[in-house]
Amino acid sequence: MTPAALPSLPLAAQPLTPGLYIVATPIGNLGDITLRALAVLRGAALVACEDTRVTGRLLNHFGIKARLQRLDDHAPAEVRARVIDEARGAPVALASDAGTPLVSDPGFRLVREARAAGVPVIAVPGPCAAIAALTIAGLPSDRFLFAGFLPPRDGARRAVLEELSGVAASLVFYETAPRLLKSLQAIAALWPGREVAVARELTKLHEECRSGSAAALAEHYAAHPPRGEIVLIVGPPAAQEAPAPGAHADSAPDTDALLRAALAHAGPGKAAGKVARATGLDRAALYARALELKGE
Repeated sequence: MTPAALPSLPLAAQPLTPGLYIVATPIGNLGDITLRALAVLRGAALVACEDTRVTGRLLNHFGIKARLQRLDDHAPAEVRARVIDEARGAPVALASDAGTPLVSDPGFRLVREARAAGVPVIAVPGPCAAIAALTIAGLPSDRFLFAGFLPPRDGARRAVLEELSGVAASLVFYETAPRLLKSLQAIAALWPGREVAVARELTKLHEECRSGSAAALAEHYAAHPPRGEIVLIVGPPAAQEAPAPGAHADSAPDTDALLRAALAHAGPGKAAGKVARATGLDRAALYARALELKGE
């Protein structure tokens, strides 16, 4: 179907009511845009976007002319106020460069302030890299936690991973190609037994989803430096995770004593993490026990 045929569709002919429309756009393949997204972008009085050049190219591809307003995370409060004021009386769309706005993309402040001002906020769902990767990775998807981008510095990255050790769900991260190797190495050191998937260039010509241990994936990408945008998924912890390298599986520490000592100076989460690092035991199990000890 050509862009010129779209206005004849009943959906596109429906007038848009005033409000802020959160419009998901393609993450690579332009064919993934929805008919509803095109109708909203065509009918919006204003399109607020992360980068007017990127959104402008998308609109031009589909033959849509629209008034654009740059609105990224650095936009001043008065810009958001003007957008919200316009949305009181006319349809206004919000689009990021790719995928669903607010999912590691700008828009949170705008949506929060629009709702507080009583302006209707309407979802126009569509592509999202995190969800697309989860559907093809072959890792448990009944429970998952999206955690955005991992920090670039080694210490901060490890701290975030340790904080998430006890989450009984698949962990979904965004990552850049230059930082992927260090993230895989950090995951391999902390969770050597977990299955990991790397999905990159989703919906594009060179789409790839590779899974295995973090160590094996790190070895592969050290030899084959990746390109493109990446979604990194880590499977949930097993009932008893394998000890980290250097841990002695035949030792039998008094975990209750260790947890009690750690709980004297920290909460259950940090206490469990500290004991897990010292013993190689499963952090999730230690966290559950720490909660029990805390309640005694």
